[in-house]
Amino acid sequence: MSETRVHLSKTEPAAYQALDAFSKTVGQICAANGIDDRLKELVMIHCSQLNGCAYCARIHVDRAVAAGVDADTLTRIPTWRESGVFSERERAALELAEAFTFISEDGISDEVYDQVGSVFTEKEYAALSWACVSINAFNRIVIAGRYPVPPRGPQAAG
Repeated sequence: MSETRVHLSKTEPAAYQALDAFSKTVGQICAANGIDDRLKELVMIHCSQLNGCAYCARIHVDRAVAAGVDADTLTRIPTWRESGVFSERERAALELAEAFTFISEDGISDEVYDQVGSVFTEKEYAALSWACVSINAFNRIVIAGRYPVPPRGPQAAG
């Protein structure tokens, strides 16, 4: 098994820089359309977890903590349906994150579209959708390249 893979961001930096710029635009769209950092980061973490992207999950967990998400909430993301700690908006966003991550299986079903659309405005729905597109793209780049996730030092553990 090859441990070293093509690092897409280094081999073709222009494409990566375009994706990074796209991601920043998505962040601005989220902020402008009522999607706060807490909600956006919950979506980013959940997509990354579903895709098995430890690298992106680490980045977005750190950002979620900075946005005020506590450890208990973070540990409940994989079981969000049963946990009882997420708001209606958060549950709808996590549902949409799953639909986008597994879009090849069922698309965005009418049930999910209607349920999420009953919670979010059109602008909020669009912002969250673009956030899902963005993180799923990054997950694929990172997973394909097997980007390493360095262990945390003792100073960063708390």
